[in-house]
Amino acid sequence: MASSSPASPQASSATPALKDAKSLAQANAKPYPGDSPEYRAAREALLAEEVELRRHLWRVAEQRRALPLGGEAEPYRFLDENGKEVGLADLFGPHDTLVTYFWMYGPQRERPCPMCTSFLGSLDIPLRDLEQRVAVAVLGRSPVSRQLAFARERGWRHLRFFQLVGDQFTTTFKLVDDQGFEYPALTVWVRRGDKVFHFWSAESGGTEDPGQDAHGAPEIAPLWNVLDLTPGGRGSNWYPKLDY
Repeated sequence: MASSSPASPQASSATPALKDAKSLAQANAKPYPGDSPEYRAAREALLAEEVELRRHLWRVAEQRRALPLGGEAEPYRFLDENGKEVGLADLFGPHDTLVTYFWMYGPQRERPCPMCTSFLGSLDIPLRDLEQRVAVAVLGRSPVSRQLAFARERGWRHLRFFQLVGDQFTTTFKLVDDQGFEYPALTVWVRRGDKVFHFWSAESGGTEDPGQDAHGAPEIAPLWNVLDLTPGGRGSNWYPKLDY
């Protein structure tokens, strides 16, 4: 079984003393042709904040890896692309860690959620790398054939899709409301022996500050990360579409 222990391979038992972020920024900033003194000062101040942000994200990741096991998973069932019924443990393959994403593409929807589509598209190419460490599975309420048809339309080649059997999974995770509206769910599971446990799920909904979406911390969608590098940022009300 492939190892994927909570401890990071880069983690150390002794925490080294860290250099001051401002000093690091001043020593390692890389001026570009035409920079004004005002730009360079502002950029070095930003670089110091980026150093602090990286450090904070690392601390958060360490805290996440140190989480105790969550509850033992219920006996969720799924159908694979061959129509075979499988359990959650079957989705792990040789790994002891599984990442699942429940996307908003139920049978009542003519087309999938654009944001889910953008996120899954960003996973398809690096999936070969991800699966060196963990298993990844996409869960949906539509038949796998329907999910795969859309995947091929988008040019996805590597993601594995599964159809939920029954509503136990969506009920437990509160993913479908009384009006039938779906909510996405990114979840990490771990296998210990013959048992599967919940490890982590995104819980940022409702935590957003005024004027913001409740995006994750860290934000794992490349779409938003790239836009955050630009002057216009994410915009106040822009979201991706399936077609332009």
